[in-house]
Amino acid sequence: MHQKHDLNPLEIESIRKLANTQRLALGFIGENPIANDILTILEKLNIILLEFPIATKSDKPAFSAMILCSEESGQRLVFIGLNTADYFDRQIFAISHELYHFYTKTGSHLSRQEGQALDMVEARANRFAAEFLLPEFVLKNLVFDEFKSYSLAHIQTRVLLRFIARLHCTWWLPYRSLVRRLREIEAITLVQYQELYRLDERDAEGEYGRIGRSTQKDIFTMLNTATHAIGTSPRSIETIIRNFEDNLIDEDTFAKLLRLFHKTPADFGYEISPSY
Repeated sequence: MHQKHDLNPLEIESIRKLANTQRLALGFIGENPIANDILTILEKLNIILLEFPIATKSDKPAFSAMILCSEESGQRLVFIGLNTADYFDRQIFAISHELYHFYTKTGSHLSRQEGQALDMVEARANRFAAEFLLPEFVLKNLVFDEFKSYSLAHIQTRVLLRFIARLHCTWWLPYRSLVRRLREIEAITLVQYQELYRLDERDAEGEYGRIGRSTQKDIFTMLNTATHAIGTSPRSIETIIRNFEDNLIDEDTFAKLLRLFHKTPADFGYEISPSY
């Protein structure tokens, strides 16, 4: 059995402060969801996003995301590789997870959705992602505004599922992350947490799947779909080209990076012969 690492109160407070500080620095004040703006955030931070689906023989992706950092000629280059064979809401969470490694400068890193409880750094990164996407004080306010209480101990499961579905479609956290958040703020009991966590949230015909589609069908369906996207933003492609032109990456690296997005140096006027 995997050993679970629990963060102590000082660690949680430190992560909470980091997440809130960075949200404010990026212009997200109060109850403003980040959601799809996560891609804009990467551009603001000059992080190059590389999207590629890497499936496995099982029903789980090989990895969620990775961050690669390097120093070339005194300039820091940062890439986040995102596995788009994963569900879209988990992609959003995975990017936020990697931002913890970016902000804390913990270096290049590969993350997997499963087994992260084995590592304290991963536990911190997961908590950061949750706080970054849905701050604790916001969640507490949402709970109180909805139920006029901070405790949901006596709320029926179907009512909780409808509430979670609305949170899911607004804040774009995965279902299980939301269940975990409700337990972290002690809004739900351990028994409620275990019951909700066991639910197959990806079953389109299950109770939560039906409730989610009735809440905001288009958004809910998108969040529960693996995008299998291949690409990066036009700005990121331009960054790759500029890094080559400024001799920050060599010809082979330039060609390999472009090949990930079905492009070649010739598409941008460069005739080179990579060695791969």
